[in-house]
Amino acid sequence: MQSVLYLILVILFTKVGGHASVKLGQPAVLGKLLVGIILGPALLGWIDLNSHFIHELAEIGVLLLMFIAGLETDLEQLKRNWKSAFAVAVAGVIFPFIGGYCSAIAFGIEHNYAVFFGVLFCATSVSISVQVLKELNQLNSREGTTILGAAVVDDVLVVVLLACIMTLLGQGSDISIGLLIGQKILFFVIMIAASIWIVPKVMKGFAYLKITEAVMSGGLLVCFSFAYFAEYMQMAGIIGAFAAGIAISQTPFKHKVERGAEPIAYTIFVPIFFVSIGLSVSFDGISSQIGLLLVITIIAIVTKLIGGWAGARLTGFNHRASFAIGSGMISRGEVALIIASTGLQSGLLLPQYFTTVVFTIIITTLVAPPLLKIMFKPAAVEERALLEREIQM
Repeated sequence: MQSVLYLILVILFTKVGGHASVKLGQPAVLGKLLVGIILGPALLGWIDLNSHFIHELAEIGVLLLMFIAGLETDLEQLKRNWKSAFAVAVAGVIFPFIGGYCSAIAFGIEHNYAVFFGVLFCATSVSISVQVLKELNQLNSREGTTILGAAVVDDVLVVVLLACIMTLLGQGSDISIGLLIGQKILFFVIMIAASIWIVPKVMKGFAYLKITEAVMSGGLLVCFSFAYFAEYMQMAGIIGAFAAGIAISQTPFKHKVERGAEPIAYTIFVPIFFVSIGLSVSFDGISSQIGLLLVITIIAIVTKLIGGWAGARLTGFNHRASFAIGSGMISRGEVALIIASTGLQSGLLLPQYFTTVVFTIIITTLVAPPLLKIMFKPAAVEERALLEREIQM
């Protein structure tokens, strides 16, 4: 019955927390993240951090969140902005890598461990930014599609970088770097081929079935199959889920799947994902490393912001839009948490720094929503003014 109690707590408090956050002029997702901190071991301890139930449902939640983002993505806009997305991703890896490495060296951390710090803070979790962009109605804006595209490229670059340093520093598998890169290329080739030739046939096949929610079942099958294949190919499952959403968005079943997926996702699974991020917060041992925490947190935020800004400016965005894109790349979220856990297991992240690293990841995740709202607010005002002028005409 403990699992049922967890569901009651998550559903009740995420809705109340999200409402309170909106009332205070902040995105609802910020309140949901804070609920995780309050209910978790950091404060009340009502939900167990190590709950297998919460962990599994949170994984489904982030997959559904990215699946819906893919469904709502304007593919043509994404194609038009691929240069900007690539530039933002590359700059968003270079700046944080240098900042993370230099910060670690400055605090006396050895070279090998400092390199891992650099790679760790290159990560981007766009799942939080996706929710904020949806709330601000900016998911299909030029800036929004650039953030989504950049996050996908960023994840690929970080996975390859992580595998490279694990191989070079003697902590990885026997797979060569060339083979690893070839594996990533093969993944995208198969994803594109499946999206063009297999997904439409699967959706049509399910549409003919005389059962309840046949089309929705087909959509979820595609989503989880793509995510599973991504994990099998040593990619992030969220990339597969996002690709599945884009693939289905090109079929006549887009709106039906979208209408069916949102109630499933936002009632239980996505709130649990947001709470699970907050559950990772712990104040144990943090006071002895407060200096390191402050420095790497500031570096993590500033370098992503500058990296995103630089990439966007180089490809034609104005200053406001460039900073908005940089803001969307700040959150490290579950992607960095996974990398941190990998580093701990492989010996590239020393145990005494794990809590500090996790705290930094959480802070970057909490900073992103209000900063995104600040950066995108002028754009929303401009859109409303333009709409009012069109109505008057």
